[in-house]
Amino acid sequence: MNRQLLSALILTSLAAFPAAVFSQDHSQDEAEIRTVETRQQEAWNHHDAKAYANLFTEDGDIVNVVGWWWIGKAEIEKKLTDAYAFVFRESALTITDVKVKFLTPEIAVAHVKWTMVGARTPKGIPEPQQGIQIQILQKQAGKWLIASFQNTNSIPERPFPKGPQSPDSSPGLKP
Repeated sequence: MNRQLLSALILTSLAAFPAAVFSQDHSQDEAEIRTVETRQQEAWNHHDAKAYANLFTEDGDIVNVVGWWWIGKAEIEKKLTDAYAFVFRESALTITDVKVKFLTPEIAVAHVKWTMVGARTPKGIPEPQQGIQIQILQKQAGKWLIASFQNTNSIPERPFPKGPQSPDSSPGLKP
């Protein structure tokens, strides 16, 4: 076989590989990721910082809704233990929607919509009522774990203004 034909065959095989990866049936993995999200809700609602932290890889991280960055299971557990002492002691988290996208067979992105009631946030910190988490999940030793987590408060979407508005007509929107 000549070198050009061999190169073309190798390149064609490599180009087809990603398609083969993404055409796999991920239904079992998606179900397992949805179970991670159910366990997240349960751990939160039981105010169990250890169970919550155990959803993460050892070096997993969280950026919470106010932008605080916690790195590693130990720090996640400690910070949540502190948060559950008062601020989130009576809070209840409800996962309302989960969308999963596989980047590789062992890496997935989940967009997780949530609502919360019962938080007692200090003055100057917005009360978390609803939001979206973006999670990067990694399959390690056959188990899906959260490797990275970004949480964002959200409000219902509305159209952007088409031009400057008077200060009285649109609170919070300035020209």
